[in-house]
Amino acid sequence: METTRHFTATTYIVNDGATALHAHERLGIRLPPGGHVDRDELPHEAALREVREETGLDAELVAEDPGIEGPQGHSLPQPAHLMLHDINVHEDGSVGHQHIDHCYFARVDGREIDPDGHDERGADAWDWYAPADLRAADLDADVVELGIEAIEAVGEA
Repeated sequence: METTRHFTATTYIVNDGATALHAHERLGIRLPPGGHVDRDELPHEAALREVREETGLDAELVAEDPGIEGPQGHSLPQPAHLMLHDINVHEDGSVGHQHIDHCYFARVDGREIDPDGHDERGADAWDWYAPADLRAADLDADVVELGIEAIEAVGEA
């Protein structure tokens, strides 16, 4: 069976020592803003677009840009992590669909969630988590680890 892979971008947004997570309706877990990279869109552009659509907030990526320039190319903001997520796992263990996720960290100036995209979850689906809240919540381990790392990275930037 062939595995289909799509590129995605996820952004842990941080304000005043906390990161925002929403209740993902289909997956039944809490996640930061993110989604598929559209055709002709770069991963860091998708990351910022998804934040804007899902939260209504304007984000500033905290991402290293090596600043390498060439005659026909230049470097892009580096994601904090590249993750491979199995999305559609069959009973026999084969994987039908995966996401190659560019995971970014970003700062936002406020916490007022007001989604700007169509068909987005409302503000009541979102909560802000400080590191202690992340550790105490019933969240996937990677979400806790990446959320804490994002809070620390934004605090140091």
